[in-house]
Amino acid sequence: MSMLIGLTGGIAAGKSTVARRLATLGAVVIDADVVAREVVEPGTDALSRIREHFGPAVLAADGSLDRAALGAIVFSDDDARAELNAIVHPAVRRRTAELITAATGSDPDAVVVYDVPLLVEAAVPHEFDLVVVVEASAEARVRRLVENRGLSREQAQARVAAQASDAERRAVADVVLNTEGTEAQTLAQTDQLWRERIRPRSFPSRHRP
Repeated sequence: MSMLIGLTGGIAAGKSTVARRLATLGAVVIDADVVAREVVEPGTDALSRIREHFGPAVLAADGSLDRAALGAIVFSDDDARAELNAIVHPAVRRRTAELITAATGSDPDAVVVYDVPLLVEAAVPHEFDLVVVVEASAEARVRRLVENRGLSREQAQARVAAQASDAERRAVADVVLNTEGTEAQTLAQTDQLWRERIRPRSFPSRHRP
């Protein structure tokens, strides 16, 4: 029996580390960020609508989306971010549904992990068997954004503040993985999750006498 897992967490919380580990353990990982880039490639309806709403300045010279220019607008303006989400989220949902159907159709025992940062904010409609929240304090995430991604502290704080709160994510969580410790500790938590909550649910026949 297939299993659909929603994996979410705030920016720089360590969600990608957990997703990569689950992939090595055998899960099919669908990355919402990759899907979001795909649905705004040149020639797509979503990119045309973004240009109409935000102007030609959000496009690069080659016609692709200038993410830095768009980010400078939407991360400091709630209304602008809502307009962007209204364009991108429906396109992402449609494409994600296609990918989930393809994964479970080719393997009835597939473990599909939907790695989606905005699971709460976008009110993702998929019916998950398990929701896993990867969590680190806001200060830890700001520090990681500054040290690892080159953002200013002000930019990092704005991006963290633009997302759902820890309390909002915890409200939808079946499992919370805390990543304040070392990477090895995060991986150990992920391995335990796989052993105790995923494999027994996804491969019940292998646990029968």
